[in-house]
This record gives sequence, structure tokens and C-alpha cells, in this order.
Amino acid sequence: MYLNNLDSKEIMPGLHGQMVHGNQISWAFWTVEQGAVVPEHQHHHEQIMHVVEGEFEFTLNGETRVYSDGAIVLIPSNIPHAGKALTACRLMDVFSPVREEYK
Repeated sequence: MYLNNLDSKEIMPGLHGQMVHGNQISWAFWTVEQGAVVPEHQHHHEQIMHVVEGEFEFTLNGETRVYSDGAIVLIPSNIPHAGKALTACRLMDVFSPVREEYK
């Protein structure tokens, strides 16, 4: 399997994802357009976000920070979070358990 062979899905406006699913985890590779917004939400999944490239404004449990190349953010289960791409970004997320809605 190669990343460039995976189909891309636009999950929300400006947020394009390529997904890999195991038995217990989902791994998402995102291409995010500048200005794209991820509205505040929460889910039962644990999540780890990695900013591969770009600047991403991220709010976790009411605290907002700007993350850039190389940043890693741990997002516990059921904690509100949101984001906005300040530049075009490439992000990776790992979710556990599997994000069934991304299949």
C-alpha cells in the first residue's frame, strides 16, 4: 500500500483525507486548504494530531494555540476541539478506536 494510491475524500469543505484503517486505529493523512475550518466537536476517540507542514490554529478544551511543522497534539477522548488552517497544511491524525464514519 502506498499513500499516493489511496483515494482522497473531502470530509468537510477544504479538508481532504486519505485514510488507513486497522482493527483498532485509523490513520488519516490530511491536505487542508488555507482558511478551512474544523468546527468545534468532540468524540469518544483518542486522537493524536501531527502537523507535517503549515500553520494550524487549534483550540483544545478552550485553549487556542498555533501549531506548525513538527508539532504533535494529544487530544483525549470527549474533549472539545476545533481548528483553522492559517496556511495550506498537511496534517496526520491517529484515532483509536477506528473512525467508522471515515471508512
